[in-house]
Amino acid sequence: MNKFDVIIIGAGPGGIFSSYELIRNKPEYRIAVFEAGHPLAMRKCPTDGKKIKNCIHCKSCSIMSGFGGAGAFSDGKYNITNDFGGTLYEYIGKQKALELMKYVDDINMQYGGEGTRLFSTAGTKFKKLCIQNKLKLLDASVRHLGTDINYVVLENIYNELKDKVEFFFDTPVQSIKVLDGGYGVVCEGGTYECDKCIVSVGRSGSKWMEHVCGELQIPTKSNRVDIGVRVELPAVIFSHLTDELYESKIVYRTQQFEDNVRTFCMNPKGIVVNENTNGIITVNGHSYEGEDKQTENTNFALLVAKHFSEPFKDSNGYGESIARLSNMLGGGVIVQRFGDLIRGRRSNEKRMEEGLVRPTLSATPGDLSLVLPKRILDGIIEMIYALDKIAPGTANDDTLLYGVEVKFYNMEVELNEHLECRYEGLYIIGDGSGVTHSLSHASASGIYVARDICGMNDTENSGE
Repeated sequence: MNKFDVIIIGAGPGGIFSSYELIRNKPEYRIAVFEAGHPLAMRKCPTDGKKIKNCIHCKSCSIMSGFGGAGAFSDGKYNITNDFGGTLYEYIGKQKALELMKYVDDINMQYGGEGTRLFSTAGTKFKKLCIQNKLKLLDASVRHLGTDINYVVLENIYNELKDKVEFFFDTPVQSIKVLDGGYGVVCEGGTYECDKCIVSVGRSGSKWMEHVCGELQIPTKSNRVDIGVRVELPAVIFSHLTDELYESKIVYRTQQFEDNVRTFCMNPKGIVVNENTNGIITVNGHSYEGEDKQTENTNFALLVAKHFSEPFKDSNGYGESIARLSNMLGGGVIVQRFGDLIRGRRSNEKRMEEGLVRPTLSATPGDLSLVLPKRILDGIIEMIYALDKIAPGTANDDTLLYGVEVKFYNMEVELNEHLECRYEGLYIIGDGSGVTHSLSHASASGIYVARDICGMNDTENSGE
């Protein structure tokens, strides 16, 4: 009974959509999904901001792990574009990547997302406004489900899958063994065999993925790490952008160091939240489709990408060390008023209470200049002043900066055009592969490998 046609490791977007496509095209297949976290209905973070204000380091983080992956309680934004979100198109072709992202969008609409809005930057007047102020607005179509509708979609898809796929929740995979004609997935309770194996462990599985690649001698290369802050300000300041575009991906090249600073994960009328990655507390943001859960604030990240050259290879370790410093000084996430930052003083409870922006996350008032490297902090400050020209009020003294926000990217695994590693039939997909960095790209990679297993892919146009 421990033998399957396909085993999928990880029940995030990649794992969910690969299992969906497999049961659709090969209903006779026996498929298992192994997930270190809980089922969707049991994913509850105990941190409520009142009785429990800070992360208590649960054995399995319900925000990062479980059915739906780290995206389950995200803002539910599916960006349909090749301009950002990963490099899947380099493996399967630009047209194929877009087709699969649109197919994922169709599935989401079918399972509860109907009625949500698809935003687009096409033909917007804001492109010209950005260029006039040394900013670049990236092209994308954005489907915003919202954290609430995103949960409904996941719930409906799980109900579709649960009787056709065998789920093993709270079952971390320890290692993968290469067998004669297949693979062995080793868990505490035993070894499960399969003909094909799909690994989709997400960013939170980065250390595990690194260990597996080392054991199986799968070639990898170092990726980048994004470091920055989450900005929170009154929603009206960005409403002219968010009403039309919802999320605007804006890039600024700093004058001083010529580093790229970008906006990321914009949440109109949303909330700022904690995130736990390998025991390190960082910051993130959500927003909701339902008006009853909306706030008066908008939040978004400002991130600086850092790539490292030889001999340094541990980009994630660098990001972790900065996040740990923030945790050490603030007991978790630090919050600072922009006015205090530029005046070289820490924020305190009194200044926070007197400010005009009410924080949506209970964080420790402090001084981000003691945490973030000067080059990164200078770039963020430059970007805030640049954004102030297209959204006046961004650089107000009472604008809140939460730190740190870190986006860890898995080292990039060496894959072929089938998204297989050096072993035939061992697929590595989603953010765990280092190839995708978004819900839509990760989901599309899951569809792609499922079709490959079913013999449905035409790879003639790969890499176009």
